[in-house]
Amino acid sequence: MTQHLVRRADGVPEPPYDQLGYRRRELVGEDDGSVHTGFGLCELRPDGGVSAHVHSYEESFHILDGTVILDVPEGSYLLEEGDYGILPTGVPHAWRGAGDTPARWADMLAPVPRARYGHDTQAVRDLPVNNPVRIDVRDPRTRSFGHFEPDRMDPGKQSQDLLAVSASMRTALLVYSGITVKMMVDSDLGAVASTMFMVQYAPDGVAGTHDHPFEETYYFLEGEADAVFDGERYRLGPGDCAWAGAGCVHGFANAGTGPLRWLETQAPQPPPRHSYRFTRDWEYLREALES
Repeated sequence: MTQHLVRRADGVPEPPYDQLGYRRRELVGEDDGSVHTGFGLCELRPDGGVSAHVHSYEESFHILDGTVILDVPEGSYLLEEGDYGILPTGVPHAWRGAGDTPARWADMLAPVPRARYGHDTQAVRDLPVNNPVRIDVRDPRTRSFGHFEPDRMDPGKQSQDLLAVSASMRTALLVYSGITVKMMVDSDLGAVASTMFMVQYAPDGVAGTHDHPFEETYYFLEGEADAVFDGERYRLGPGDCAWAGAGCVHGFANAGTGPLRWLETQAPQPPPRHSYRFTRDWEYLREALES
């Protein structure tokens, strides 16, 4: 039996801020049957902070709005809306508030945290408080961060001008049948346990039913989707979240007249072959064999 999960935008109450002005709303975790995925929405007040710590899992993130400072051993970075990055397992890091409004970001934790054992997050010695700098995606020393703009999902805007403000082939889009995919966090950026990327459907965009040997999470940002998970149908929109366990047969279609866009994660990372198993291909084979 496979599993899936749909959480509506208002389906999980906001937890209170802790004493340091931080809170995280868990949308996918171990209690949902996940083995590889911990996905949530984090928020930090401008005067808040998260003390230095390490995790027993990989943490990737995408800033949704506001600004926040990330301290890591090699320095401090001022992260803004559209920035993303990867924090490998065991790397000390801390967060500091910045700007005039709370910062919000989505995080992907892989494999799934197991807080019940009490050791998946450990406090460490404070990191130096440096003056934060903006990330420079063209700098080869920027190994763990990137930046995303929604207009970069438009195939017609891919150009050498865009290449001049982004790092090499990380500008590339995968485009097929009304669907565009922009990879963000993957092995090229240093991830080993998961991926994070942006997906956009044109008004006629459709992905037929299929499944994977890994888990996927979808956090919807723009437009409306008709989604099916193991035969159950849903209409999903901004702020909604869905999760498909390994083997869950799922598909999507744009239900609106404008673009449909969501943030997607996969864990573990897809194998080099047979990462997609489309229903239509195996139905075709069955019919061919019967004839």
